[in-house]
Amino acid sequence: MTETEGSKNVDSGDFADGAHPSTEQIATPHDYDHTHRSSAGSGWLRAAVFGAMDGLVSNIGLIAGVAAAGASAGIVLITGLSGLIAGAISMALGEFTSVRTQNEQLAREVRTERDALRRNPHGEQAELAVMFTELGMSRETARDAASQVHVDHERALRVHLAHELGLSPDERPSPVVAAFSSLAAFAVGAAIPLIPFLFGFGDLWWGLGFGGVGLLLAGFLAARFTERNPFAGAARQLLFGGVAVAVTYGIGTLLGVSQIGA
Repeated sequence: MTETEGSKNVDSGDFADGAHPSTEQIATPHDYDHTHRSSAGSGWLRAAVFGAMDGLVSNIGLIAGVAAAGASAGIVLITGLSGLIAGAISMALGEFTSVRTQNEQLAREVRTERDALRRNPHGEQAELAVMFTELGMSRETARDAASQVHVDHERALRVHLAHELGLSPDERPSPVVAAFSSLAAFAVGAAIPLIPFLFGFGDLWWGLGFGGVGLLLAGFLAARFTERNPFAGAARQLLFGGVAVAVTYGIGTLLGVSQIGA
């Protein structure tokens, strides 16, 4: 049996009795102890979640305000569709700009650190030894570790970026993927409260009902994905949407279509 095969057969409960894992098992902890979600740091996930939530809350609030002002179902539908289109485009452009700027900032930091390693390699090595010492290494061990890291220039660059700035040169999400994820998610979220109006049985309460279900579902799924309490996540998102509806409905009721047109 190979080392990998042996470690994969170990159950996470095997060490509950105080026994210590073998060297082979320690070398592959993700096979027996824990796992990480590969999308935890991805740009598309954040963009999609934020887009869906924003689409739901903003369009529910929009149609609530317009309907409370006395607009007909047709006007509410046109307003909601306009909000969907404008919001989706705005979200996509904003997400593209945000992620691209983030990547450009990362590239700038990489260039700065690469230049520092080229100009002052001994100083950078000494700096890394100090950081290793602060992590608990003895001075001798820290100096040896820093020396070994600096044998490879690219490896030294990655270690300095990670320890000094908490950055990795590989973590550059695609601005295009983030933009389209945000656009699609916003459009789906914003379309949910418009479903009753699209199929001809719409009034405000139907729209709010569909929107409320969408908010609960979005909050539930987001919390499930991040392994938090899904019911708390659903309730929190419904609360956020309820606040938006209350504010816009109150403003629409106070103003009214007749007063706006006067």
